[in-house]
Amino acid sequence: MRILVVKRDKIGDLLLTTPLLAHLRRTRPRDEIHLLANDYNAWVVRDNPSVDRLWVYSRVRTGRKVSVPAAFASGWQLVQLRRQRFDVAIVANGAESHRAIKRALAVGAKRVVAYAEDPARWPRVSDPLPPDRERHECDALLGLLAPLGIPPPAEPVWPVFSLPAGEQAFAERWLAERRLAPRRFVVLGLGARRAKKQPTRDQILAWTRRFRDELALDTVFMWTPGRSDSPLYPGDDDVAQPVLDARAPWIHPFRGPILPALGLVWNARTSLFPDSGLMHFAAASPGGVLGFFAETDVSPSPVNWAPRGPRATYLEARKSVAELREDDVLGIVRGLAGGR
Repeated sequence: MRILVVKRDKIGDLLLTTPLLAHLRRTRPRDEIHLLANDYNAWVVRDNPSVDRLWVYSRVRTGRKVSVPAAFASGWQLVQLRRQRFDVAIVANGAESHRAIKRALAVGAKRVVAYAEDPARWPRVSDPLPPDRERHECDALLGLLAPLGIPPPAEPVWPVFSLPAGEQAFAERWLAERRLAPRRFVVLGLGARRAKKQPTRDQILAWTRRFRDELALDTVFMWTPGRSDSPLYPGDDDVAQPVLDARAPWIHPFRGPILPALGLVWNARTSLFPDSGLMHFAAASPGGVLGFFAETDVSPSPVNWAPRGPRATYLEARKSVAELREDDVLGIVRGLAGGR
């Protein structure tokens, strides 16, 4: 059987799809598994052993701009995909995604599996499933395998990511320049779109001081480059600046792209991140992660988006991360770091 998994979302969402890929490979070792992803997130699974062939498409539209070359390339790729004569196309989203469903239908697979709020809207979807908003995204994705006769795994299947050698080399150089040893620091990152989901300046300074005094661990402080009002992709420069202005000697700032950032995360004792793609990657790293959630009545909930991994946990605040007790944060970090 030839199976196409369609995943057009962000990098963290694609990482959360890796348990589906692993379980599919484990239960159907002779099947041919293809993955269709975009040029923004495809690198997440480029070396994933569960994928036989990775198809990458460029986004035709970015904001109001339309790329004519990308449109031609997308059309030619669709011709090639249809020639594969897929037996099944799986729309790998935990909720209905009309754009991903349309892309899967265009491939011409014999069967299309997808979550659909109203199956009557998608008469060509052979296997529509009702979304379950009370399930974690990983579990919802694994549920897409039920129409193929594949039950959920008996044991947890964690998201996985293989750090490229170049990013490991970068991390070693960057740390050596600052006289930081691997595993002798924690990573504390920003990255949430909502201010209430970010730790405050005073929290960051207080927590990191205690990491240094009580755990003998410095802090690599990282954030997404750019201004918060950027229309294309908001950054955290505005939030990070007050922390930088404090000039705490135990804080080592890193402002850079995500792949080099992951090199540092993979070398940390443990990490702390608000709900974001980086939180999910940190959950897959050797040191694990403490994730932060807040105001989940109007923003993503840990019920659906908690970090998944053997060393992953989270704290949830009712309205703002500023409400979290310092001792609660330190207690969890101490456990993840394994003491001194």
